[in-house]
Amino acid sequence: MWTFMLLGLLCASASASAIQARSSSYSGEYGSPGGEPFSHSGLQLEGPITAIRVRVNSRYIVGLQVRYGQVWSDYVGGKLGDLEEIFLHPGESVIEVFGSYSNYLKTLNFVTDEGRFLSFGKDTGIMLYAVPLDIDAVLRFISGRAGLFITAIGLHWDTIPETTPATAEPASSVAGPRGGV
Repeated sequence: MWTFMLLGLLCASASASAIQARSSSYSGEYGSPGGEPFSHSGLQLEGPITAIRVRVNSRYIVGLQVRYGQVWSDYVGGKLGDLEEIFLHPGESVIEVFGSYSNYLKTLNFVTDEGRFLSFGKDTGIMLYAVPLDIDAVLRFISGRAGLFITAIGLHWDTIPETTPATAEPASSVAGPRGGV
């Protein structure tokens, strides 16, 4: 009898220590099914998001590129429109994304844990609002669909590993018409 109780306690203890808190979550896919799928999965291993490039025209988000640590993702989307680039401050993270879409993404707004609001595009269409499920999670990588425009976006949230260096450009490196502030 004692053997079964001891065995039961041992199993319960081992399984409890194997359970880990889940901090990752996914928001999306927001948009339409057109275009080719893309994913930055794996690039988050290079480091946190440190910069964002978005190409916009008068109506849509045309293209997108994200820097993870010091490594830029492949550019996805079309070539027409103005390219805007914003660098995050060292240690700064995106904690909220909202925007709008119809057949294409129309607006993307990134809110950081420093209270900065990084805005791209025109605000019309169906609204999207995305935050992580875990209060300590941040935007880790992006996926979606693209053709001549960004047709859909998915947002992947998780905590930043302790060993990941924060490698962003100094604030003076900010470019684009909004200046990133």
